Amino acid sequence: MAMRAYGATRAAMDPRVQEADVFRRVTGSLRAAAGVAEDDMRRVRAIADNRRLWLAVESAAGHPGNALPERLRADLVSLGRAVRREMDLAAPDLGFLIDVNEQVAAGLGGAG
Repeated sequence: MAMRAYGATRAAMDPRVQEADVFRRVTGSLRAAAGVAEDDMRRVRAIADNRRLWLAVESAAGHPGNALPERLRADLVSLGRAVRREMDLAAPDLGFLIDVNEQVAAGLGGAG
């Protein structure tokens, strides 16, 4: 019952707010992983979740049916590639990843 109510509440949320919420949750995982060893599963999982998020952003931004302005779509794809390059490093800079995610969440109107 609680899960259904949560789902109904989320479905009624503005899509931008939902997207900002996803960025905040992934960013929270990155923050929690910032102080752990590079081979700690929390860190591995946080980076993997961030990678999935940015792959989804790039895919959505690159989709021909996307209604966002062309320039914004191109900027999101470019930003996604920069984020993925950082995540491909042996020791990604979690501070950079956190900052990018926070800026995107704020741009979606989901700061806080």
